[in-house]
Amino acid sequence: MAKLSLNKATLHKESAKLKRYKQYLPSLDLKRQQLMTERAKAQSALVQLQQDVQACQDWVAASLPMLANRHIAVQNLVKVEQIEVKRENVVGVNLPKLSTLKISREQYSFFVKPHWVDRLVVELERMLLLQIQLRVQQQRLTILNMAVKKVTQKVNLFDKVLIPKSLHNIRKIRLSLSDAERADVVRAKTTKQLRSQQAI
Repeated sequence: MAKLSLNKATLHKESAKLKRYKQYLPSLDLKRQQLMTERAKAQSALVQLQQDVQACQDWVAASLPMLANRHIAVQNLVKVEQIEVKRENVVGVNLPKLSTLKISREQYSFFVKPHWVDRLVVELERMLLLQIQLRVQQQRLTILNMAVKKVTQKVNLFDKVLIPKSLHNIRKIRLSLSDAERADVVRAKTTKQLRSQQAI
């Protein structure tokens, strides 16, 4: 670490640094608050999706007990044809957002399959959509958690390290300059007294 020069040039540099830090800190803190708000929204959305998935599972379990019959083939009735996840900029953070989802149904004969398979297909489509939304929402939350952590570290760096260090350096330089100034005044007075005594 470089030794602090106790002069007016360094005092000016430290004062300029302190001014920059104090200007930057509020915008950084505002970003942290906005990210925390977005994170809270993402957590709330994730909880809602988890509840929707559970509700869908509960409905299927209660309303379609005939699924336990292994003789009726219900595999591969629906599948994901296309999925597109775009990026969305939220408070300077790129978050995934589901933009396109196409789900296709397998063609089956209404005479071969029981009537309740139609309702099962609808619920399977819904469950697929919910599961994909849930995955995207979990990714959003993970990214937002990392962004909040990073910006909080920066806020703490400015608030607890850089600003106090600059303030300490400024006090130290001012104290040194004032001591040097006093010493110069005392020296000047002493020199003046010596000259006046020599003149006598």
